[in-house]
Amino acid sequence: MTKGYLLALLLAGATVALVVAGFVWPVPSAAAYAGGGPLMRSSATPEAAVQTLGEEIRAQAWTKAYDNLANKAQFTQTEFVHDITGYYPSLLTYATVEKFEVLPLHASESESEIRLQLYWATVVGVSISTRDLRVVKNGDRWEAEWPIAKQVVVPPQVIPVNYLRWDVIYRGPGDDWGAQDVEAPHVRIVDMHPVERAEGVVLLGELLNEDVVPAFVSVSATLLSKDQTPIATEGSFDKISHLLLPKQVTPFLIRFPDVALSSVGSVRMMPTSELVSASADPVIEIENAHLNPAPDASLTGQVTNQSGQVVSFAQVLGTFYDKSGQVVWIANEYIDSALLPQTPVPFEIHIPEDLARKVSSQRAVVATISSGGSQ
Repeated sequence: MTKGYLLALLLAGATVALVVAGFVWPVPSAAAYAGGGPLMRSSATPEAAVQTLGEEIRAQAWTKAYDNLANKAQFTQTEFVHDITGYYPSLLTYATVEKFEVLPLHASESESEIRLQLYWATVVGVSISTRDLRVVKNGDRWEAEWPIAKQVVVPPQVIPVNYLRWDVIYRGPGDDWGAQDVEAPHVRIVDMHPVERAEGVVLLGELLNEDVVPAFVSVSATLLSKDQTPIATEGSFDKISHLLLPKQVTPFLIRFPDVALSSVGSVRMMPTSELVSASADPVIEIENAHLNPAPDASLTGQVTNQSGQVVSFAQVLGTFYDKSGQVVWIANEYIDSALLPQTPVPFEIHIPEDLARKVSSQRAVVATISSGGSQ
């Protein structure tokens, strides 16, 4: 009885000692989650300080991220957040950071330069933004300086508007116009051919709106085997300009993963169109377009919004041709920031190295969605 009583006292004492130790010397994970915050790391090294900043940005813990910056006196927290996510609605406004990478560049005893790459999960795939941070030592800890980008200020001005516009009036429930509304625009595939890539079969082509009215277009295709049995059906989602004004041409690219070209006997194409209201504004010009040779082949240039509207989403589509004029490849880049009026923004579209030497010419177009006028 006495031995059992002593054992109970020893166990109780040990439990109390462990509880006290947990409060005095908490493990890193316990300390990190105290107060319900995201996992935090030490700032004892430059890499750890940037790692912590990346975790706070991913968790959208903006106050913590801002408070830990060495140069926060140079800008406000609102400016810091807008510098990362955009001052106007854009691709990153509705995105989240899926992961990030910390890449040391240079280091000394008192400061270091580290690259932070943020991988944003957007509605059209992954978008990567890169910032090179200067990290300075402050006592026994390191703090990152955020390289805030200067926001472009559009000066007050009057931009004359002179553009074509098409409005559509459909038959109402009380109208007797016959059985059909306005006829759908006539569109035609002017080029299409399949190529085999490592990921499978890819269909490259171009679609023409040969009508005198605007059209919302899409393209789907079915691969048929040698005995005309359907293999797979896919459509072109993002590598296409869905809104075509009269006589405009858009490229399209359709992927068929894990399909060998040798198994394909024929292709059944299905372009569709719908009449929509549209205008020729905003006008987005592509300037200084330049083909850069392999290695690291690419199409670079600038897009300039020549209208008075703020363009929230812009996709640059590049079509690449060989010497005979046949489409060699189609690629695109989404601009992750809003296009302000009269403000050039650079773009870079990469070309697969094995195809770059076949490219002789290019054509680039921009597909956009606007969010209204600039105030």
